[in-house]
Amino acid sequence: MLRRTVMGLALAMVISGCSAPVKQQQVNAQYSLPLVKTRTVAVDIPKSAPPAPLVIRDFRPQRVSPAVIRKALLDEHRRWVGTPYVLGGTTRRGIDCSALMQNVFGEAFALELPRTTEEQVLEGDRVAENNLKAGDLVFFQPPGPYNHVGVYVGDGYFLHASSSQGVKLSRLDNVYWKRYYWQARRPVERTQLAQRVMLANEG
Repeated sequence: MLRRTVMGLALAMVISGCSAPVKQQQVNAQYSLPLVKTRTVAVDIPKSAPPAPLVIRDFRPQRVSPAVIRKALLDEHRRWVGTPYVLGGTTRRGIDCSALMQNVFGEAFALELPRTTEEQVLEGDRVAENNLKAGDLVFFQPPGPYNHVGVYVGDGYFLHASSSQGVKLSRLDNVYWKRYYWQARRPVERTQLAQRVMLANEG
């Protein structure tokens, strides 16, 4: 009788000892399934996938301040200031007014302008002098065979390649420039121009 009792207790202990882990395994199985799915979803996108190409529409205009246009133009002034004027020149050894605009817009805004003043004056929309904003092209008709172009940077100043003093900032209300002022053009809307500053910086 004692032997049967001892054997019964031993059997009960064996059964109870095995049953707990089995139940725990069932519980673990129930809760581990979602973790596996989550982990699978997390690695669903291949790590080697190339990034999408950067395009101008990726930028949101409301997040780009027009102030970046003025800053970009002043940065270009620092790069080019003092470069002598050379008719037909396109480099820092010597440059003319339309080539300067082509370089400035290419470097600051990733925007390609035509080479000559005659072509640049056809770009974008005409802007009234009292509505000038940083980034607008300003044109003049001084004495001589050539027209002149610069870019407005704000606060009454424009950046240009002066035939007598090279690349510099000048005031629009200067007696000379006021006398020969012709028109202004906005080659690209300001929100897009601001976005292009970021695009140029990515490049």
